[in-house]
Amino acid sequence: MPNTYFQFKQFRIEQANCAMKVSTDACLQGAWTPLRTEIKNVLDIGAGTGLLSLMLAQRHPSISIDALEIDTAAAQQAKENFEASPWSDRLRLIHTDAKSYCAPHRYDLIICNPPFFNNSLLGDHTARNHARHTLLYTYDDLIQSITQHLSDEGYASILLPWQAGRETWHRCAKKQGIFIQQELHIAPRANAAPNRLIAICTTQEKSKYEEITLNIRDEKHQYAQAFKDLMAPFYLAL
Repeated sequence: MPNTYFQFKQFRIEQANCAMKVSTDACLQGAWTPLRTEIKNVLDIGAGTGLLSLMLAQRHPSISIDALEIDTAAAQQAKENFEASPWSDRLRLIHTDAKSYCAPHRYDLIICNPPFFNNSLLGDHTARNHARHTLLYTYDDLIQSITQHLSDEGYASILLPWQAGRETWHRCAKKQGIFIQQELHIAPRANAAPNRLIAICTTQEKSKYEEITLNIRDEKHQYAQAFKDLMAPFYLAL
């Protein structure tokens, strides 16, 4: 029987009650997302297991994180993962719908691994469908949350499938006044096309735009060095 948890170097993710489990893509988002030293407050939209909040808390010694999760079982599991971590005093799980969330302040960073798929074939698991498909929370809803809750100098980190990121997300962002400042293009292996991207977005137009490509595996099908460098603080095997 497989483990119902994922063990990292400094924390454990219990995930038996969560529709979406720990994934390599989400781990990359938690490890790569820029963390400026002056950041104080972070909003994690759709916390799931609590993975992204825990990774950011490990990386930054003083940020406070509010994590929103609408699914009851996932919210309870994320809360327990927070309480079992070394950073429980800086992590707050809020069981609520992101669309109706009334924040006490604006945030320096918003991070989100949103539902990936638009107009795709649904499965039999309702909670998993809600986590993976834009049924309850669309890209336009996410952009509205960013506009509402991000500070003027803040930025958002959004993990997206490649095609939806380059087409739908770019179109929705431009339409609603969100500017993409930087993108990490993630390829499963060397010489393969990217299949995921992480977009760093702001509400203020910046003159510089940067693209970075990261291969998860190299030509020998081993973890690429850049991937290992990012994940070494987290993965037990690195």
